[in-house]
Amino acid sequence: MPEKKVSFPHMGDYYSAFKCLVELIGRPLVPPPITKKTIELGFKYSPETVCIPFKYNLGNYIEALEAGADVICQAGGGCRFGYYAEVQEQILRRLGYEFEFFKLNNKNSVIGFIKDFKRIAPHNTYPGIIHRLALCLARIHCIDAVSDCVRKNIGFEIHPGQMEKTYRKFLEDLVWTYSLGAVFSLKNECLCQIRQIDIDKPADCLRVGVVGELYMLMEPFANFYLEKKLAQRKIEVHRFVTVSGILTEYFSGDRSVKKHLAAAHPYLTHHIGAHGTETVARANSLIKKGFDGIIHLKPFGCMPEVSAMAALNNLARDRRAPILYFSFDSQTSEAGLETRVEAFCDMLYMKQKKKKNG
Repeated sequence: MPEKKVSFPHMGDYYSAFKCLVELIGRPLVPPPITKKTIELGFKYSPETVCIPFKYNLGNYIEALEAGADVICQAGGGCRFGYYAEVQEQILRRLGYEFEFFKLNNKNSVIGFIKDFKRIAPHNTYPGIIHRLALCLARIHCIDAVSDCVRKNIGFEIHPGQMEKTYRKFLEDLVWTYSLGAVFSLKNECLCQIRQIDIDKPADCLRVGVVGELYMLMEPFANFYLEKKLAQRKIEVHRFVTVSGILTEYFSGDRSVKKHLAAAHPYLTHHIGAHGTETVARANSLIKKGFDGIIHLKPFGCMPEVSAMAALNNLARDRRAPILYFSFDSQTSEAGLETRVEAFCDMLYMKQKKKKNG
């Protein structure tokens, strides 16, 4: 029986972590990097009213299936994301593709997650599945740790390009690292190399927090590489929505919601769904910590993030905090985003200068 080819959608640099997990099912087939063609395919075959992440994912699937994928994997849960798989599967089958669709959606249950893999790949042992799951989680943790360090410092390099080169080498090596000890050693080695890179970072550098919907935050192509644009303007970027954070909250359940509601007080009193509550909580906490500004990203029509915007507006008014909003759809242009980011950064620098001058 020929080996199955297994694919999954792009989301930032997490392909190396997801790859080691889907190897339990068959040979991983990472979709081509997202391009204009990916977007065109997703928009062509998606319902008009669904959000951008749905369309990006569908474009990834079509390109993967055209490349020979037999199995498509997708996580589920949250808002309408929980229904993506069913709709996308119907669309792809109507287009004539034959494949297996493997949906991971065992809420708050590691055991259920493991049983899912045993069901679709019965040749694996439970210890083998648990080891690969632990390896995947370790890779995710290390990617998040290294990328956080890069995000906060890359804008202050004396010789631009060194951090990006070091980070890319780390990702390449991570793909072929299969022991937990080696994964963490690779992370520590990379962090050590990054800290040795010469930077010129002022003690009072501008700090901006990026909040919002998870896909728009974690997939740089989808947000036109916003974090790089901020770094180019000598800004320290903080982002807390990562796969590590999402998994922690996923298995924390109601405890996580209560924590975010407390942090969002008095601007929210009830959970508004998906990551909307966390968006308000993070923004409120960051402003209290003295951050210079907040940027909020969401797909057009994302209801939890639309609900969060009302609370963010109240927060911005009460704390006189600069908040820049971006809503992404098929008409959003990179030039428009860049113009607004430039104006926002200029405003933050003018505000900082005025504060220094008293």
